[in-house]
Amino acid sequence: MYGLVNRAIQQMVTTHHGEEAWQRIKDRADLQDIDFFSTYQAYPDDVTHRLVAAATEELGLTDDQIMQAFGEYWITYTASEGYEQLLESTGETLPEFLDHLDNLHARAAVTFPDLQPPSFRCEHSADASMQLEYRSKRRGLAPMVTGLLHGLGKRFHTPLEVDQIAFRDRGDATDLFQVRLCPDSDSVAALPDDGTKSE
Repeated sequence: MYGLVNRAIQQMVTTHHGEEAWQRIKDRADLQDIDFFSTYQAYPDDVTHRLVAAATEELGLTDDQIMQAFGEYWITYTASEGYEQLLESTGETLPEFLDHLDNLHARAAVTFPDLQPPSFRCEHSADASMQLEYRSKRRGLAPMVTGLLHGLGKRFHTPLEVDQIAFRDRGDATDLFQVRLCPDSDSVAALPDDGTKSE
């Protein structure tokens, strides 16, 4: 994975748990020799997996909890790291954004030529719920998608509920998520004026 991902993990940990916790996580992951993750450098996936495993031990959380928290954090982080325009151009509402996730990754591949992006397909129902199909060459990242969806819900001021209803790790052909917009939310809510997610 690109260093941007590992930098985001570092930033999430230091923001919420402090620099000392990050250093202990690096020690647990046996990555003491890496002082700096370069955004545009591709690192072995094992580096990211080791960081996540070490974070679960250090913070007393499960892998799923870490990955969900990271997925939600990723939305804010990428916007702050210069990708706000890319996010804005992907969609003005949550349903539109989900429809164009593959286009987002295609545009990101211009900057990250070795990117191995996932693929998404969104089906809409009359009741404003959606089913999001997620396919990836990598395993174990489905909980991150749950977090991403919640992060996007905050970004678009659109409260939602997410349930994973199919699991590739359990033998299903793909990972599938049921996304329901909460009844009191506006399913076509626009971005806030400053383009950031709500808190």
